[in-house]
Amino acid sequence: MSESNIQASTQNITDTATDTSAEHLVSEAQRKAKFEFNKLQKRLRRNVGKAIEDYSMIEEGDKVMVCLSGGKDSYTMLDILLGLQKSAPVNFEIVAVNMDQKQPGYPEHILPAYLEEVGVPFHIIEKDTYSVVKEIVPEGKTTCGLCSRLRRGTLYGYAESIGANKIALGHHRDDIIETLFLNMFFGGKLKAMPPKLLSDDKKHILIRPLAYCKEKDIEAFSKAKEYPIIPCNLCGSQENLQRQNIKMMLSQWEREYPGRSENIFASVCNVAPSQLGDRTLWDFNDLQNQQEKNPQFERLDVVQID
Repeated sequence: MSESNIQASTQNITDTATDTSAEHLVSEAQRKAKFEFNKLQKRLRRNVGKAIEDYSMIEEGDKVMVCLSGGKDSYTMLDILLGLQKSAPVNFEIVAVNMDQKQPGYPEHILPAYLEEVGVPFHIIEKDTYSVVKEIVPEGKTTCGLCSRLRRGTLYGYAESIGANKIALGHHRDDIIETLFLNMFFGGKLKAMPPKLLSDDKKHILIRPLAYCKEKDIEAFSKAKEYPIIPCNLCGSQENLQRQNIKMMLSQWEREYPGRSENIFASVCNVAPSQLGDRTLWDFNDLQNQQEKNPQFERLDVVQID
């Protein structure tokens, strides 16, 4: 064999070995990615299932209207609920509902195409709340408050029309914590978002199945599932929102003191009214009547001794 043939044969062996090694690395990376995704999915399902159980969110015969915005949170909520529906000990119905608020450039074809592919019953509500918000709210001001009120009223009415007795919203644990601080810092109130809520007119029950889920887990899950995300031009891109400032504050805290967010959320679920100052929650004026009387401390007559 000539020297050139030997060199060519050696190069082929080297190339084959390199290709085999590269394939092995790719296969190993894929295996690891699949393993991590399965862990993530199980964690989300476990957290959603725990929240549903703890707060009796879904019961036998419920018709759950899942509000789908096109963001990572609502996609994840729908996905996890559909998965749990197959193995849940109770029978319940899921209907996905999206509200097209007529934002300019809104890709109205994306959600119907996705929901048809998934095979879940769905409705698209068309209502131009965008023009109303833009007309009323001055430029540069936060639109979230008015937008959410208009959207909420529409969704309540639609839930009633289709016979849905539960309305599922995609708020997660971080949303709840952020809302707690927003109300403290700018509203002077100690309140957040409850995992389950009865509407003011007592006609609708709102549930938040993602209440125990971390936003970073939802982000990772959404990225792995490659959902067709629809950005919100009304509120999601407003960089001057106070919520963004709160989010940055909490992120910094979490970097400096890992686990702080978990403790904050735990405190939301472990309230001691007697250790706060709200007189409507605790009868401070009646404490003296509840006080145990000890004979040793009863008033004694004063006797003067010469």
